[in-house]
Amino acid sequence: GLHRGAVVRLWGLCYTLRSGSLQWSPRFPAGSCRPRASCRDCIRSQPSCAWCKALVSARGEVDGWMEVDEGVGDGWRVDEGSPRKPLALQHDSLLSQVLGSPPLHPLGEQHSFSVRFKRAEGYPVDVYYLMDLSYSMKDDLENVKKLGNDLLAALRNITKSVKIGFGSFVDKTVLPYVSTVPAKLRNPCPDRYEQCDSPVSFRHVLPLTDNASEFESRVSQQRISGNLDTPEGGFDAIMQAAVCEEQIGWRNVTRLLVFTSDDVFHTAGDGKLGGIYLPNDNQCHLDTDGLYSKSHIYDYPSVGHLAQVLSASNIQPIFAVTGSTLPVYQELSRLIPKSVVGELKEDSSNVVQLISDAYNSLSSTVNLEHFQLPPGVSVAYESHCEDATRSVEGHSGVCSGVRINQLVSFTVMVQADACLEGPHSFALRVLGFTEEVRVELQTLCECPCDQPEPHATHCSGGHGTLTCGVCSCSPGRVGKLCECELAEVMDLEAGCRGGNGTGPMCSGKGQCVCGQCQCNSNVRGQHCECDDTSCERHNGQLCAGEGGQGRCQCGSCFCNEGYTGSACDCSLDTRVCLQDGVECSGHGSCICNKCQCQPGYFDRLCSRCPSCRTPCEEHRDCADCQAFRMGPLSQNCSVACNHTVATLVPEATVNEQWCKEKTDDGRILIFLIEGTEGGKVPLKVKDKAGERLRGWEPGTMSTGWVWGLGRGGDMRQAGGWALCPRKGRQQGERVLVWARKGEANQSAVVGEEAVRPGRESYPAGNLP
Repeated sequence: GLHRGAVVRLWGLCYTLRSGSLQWSPRFPAGSCRPRASCRDCIRSQPSCAWCKALVSARGEVDGWMEVDEGVGDGWRVDEGSPRKPLALQHDSLLSQVLGSPPLHPLGEQHSFSVRFKRAEGYPVDVYYLMDLSYSMKDDLENVKKLGNDLLAALRNITKSVKIGFGSFVDKTVLPYVSTVPAKLRNPCPDRYEQCDSPVSFRHVLPLTDNASEFESRVSQQRISGNLDTPEGGFDAIMQAAVCEEQIGWRNVTRLLVFTSDDVFHTAGDGKLGGIYLPNDNQCHLDTDGLYSKSHIYDYPSVGHLAQVLSASNIQPIFAVTGSTLPVYQELSRLIPKSVVGELKEDSSNVVQLISDAYNSLSSTVNLEHFQLPPGVSVAYESHCEDATRSVEGHSGVCSGVRINQLVSFTVMVQADACLEGPHSFALRVLGFTEEVRVELQTLCECPCDQPEPHATHCSGGHGTLTCGVCSCSPGRVGKLCECELAEVMDLEAGCRGGNGTGPMCSGKGQCVCGQCQCNSNVRGQHCECDDTSCERHNGQLCAGEGGQGRCQCGSCFCNEGYTGSACDCSLDTRVCLQDGVECSGHGSCICNKCQCQPGYFDRLCSRCPSCRTPCEEHRDCADCQAFRMGPLSQNCSVACNHTVATLVPEATVNEQWCKEKTDDGRILIFLIEGTEGGKVPLKVKDKAGERLRGWEPGTMSTGWVWGLGRGGDMRQAGGWALCPRKGRQQGERVLVWARKGEANQSAVVGEEAVRPGRESYPAGNLP
């Protein structure tokens, strides 16, 4: 097949078509056509490959790289005679048609066609009523016995052709599902004076009929039964109702199965509790009395198994269940296509309305699916639903809320990923309808030109066989056109060596034939010197991914815009390095789309530095020396702190923006950094230090400085000691600070210091 979508190199006769023309390219893009020696290999390789029957020249590459028009000169294309025409099929009432499809390319070429469907009015319906007859459904049975006429009347408002049938179920007749005591098997009712029917796994009571009186008569003969465990055996009953088509009487119409129960269900694996290990065999096992005769041999079916059988039989289940089990059946409905759940009243009095509503819901949903798909073929859908609800592209086409006589369409996309042996077909069907579209398909894996022409004149006057424009040489002859004798080859080898004839033969990447290099795959040039696969790789991809970040050309990466580096692995985009417009938090540079942090900084944006000083720590000593002439910079403050301007402020309201730093001599310095002003950082410093220790808690005392001693001889407790400042302090006055402990009046001199402006702290000595 011929697909337009890539740039290719011409090797022999294998091309890739792009936008209607073959174009020169210095490389092989991802997914492009590679050189192939034969037409068969060419068309099997890529959907972008086409084979031209233009005869090969002696140079061997059809004049190397060249640009030709869509018709590929006077040659032909592999899809000649198989034009791509849009296919459409409209379905009004039946889908029993065969739709031919053009040949599919084996590797990824996609074909699409349209299927249209119109929801018809009055389409015939079969309804099979499957009822749980466990003891808890006693009152429901009484109501069901009377609903024959009402149910048929409600359905006949929708369609004139309707039939209804009836079946019942309880559970498998082995322990632990039912009591196997003979008396209990005969009468499982909890009240021994009440008469119940023996439990059954499934009983087919009434085949599909349009006789309401017969329905009421047969159902009125049914009696309630009973079992032991909570879950019911409804899955066995659904399976038999689906596979026993002849006994049930299913027609090729819309098929509804109404499943009523007030409890949950057994599923695959539960049979092991009763010693039943064989998986369900998907076969009909109804005896002459309509009973499921192999329930004690085969396990319950799984949900997936049941969904597959219901879909294959075109049966749409309606789960009419009580409110307590509604969530369970809603989850079950999600796994079974074209199923619906309705809440059943405790006595089933609303079952007619429930079935009518469910039918309207099901019939307004159009679900197109495929069946019997050959291996190696995939199908996808795109739904066109007008004002109905459209599904996304997927494994089925779905339109919901479709009105009567409304037309919807689906684009069906078919793709083959492998060659198919001979013609194949698959079916398209709208779930709920038995009519189908059969789509016939075949893959194009052979060339029409494969008939050989022996002793062709084109092959140097008959020295070879011409097949699809390529010469296969006779013994003793070599060359693209068989133009050389084998004995002459050695004399022609100099033309295959680069470097003035001293280099390796065809650069070690090809073969010398008749003085010309035939290069290996992905290698080109007169001497095969240009290797388009030898570039540096990043993450396993040449030049970090051809078509994205760069391209490989003759062993070197040529980067696309926005990328750099020897493997085009370095992005020039710096957006990932920015936060609030600042690159790498101001502590690094953005290189290859990653922050390279300054020493000490780390994190994605260089925002963390455990060993770095905070702004408060950085400006602490300057605030101390400029405000109080203290600290390690006090002797060189004007020079060391020429970048800051500190101002003493009165008692200010301190919040979380203020710095609270401990000085080297143990004081607490409180100041505010206010940004920059004329290139200098303004600092507001609180005019009193030591405020932090005015709330000094009892029981703590350390050597070093004693802060915030109260005025008027007050005392601060510290580990049993009391610190006593002298009463009345003036600037320059020397004071005695002493300590006293307990009633023994033990005392010790702590130390003395002159009071200085803005400072209320005193050195302490060692306490005894």
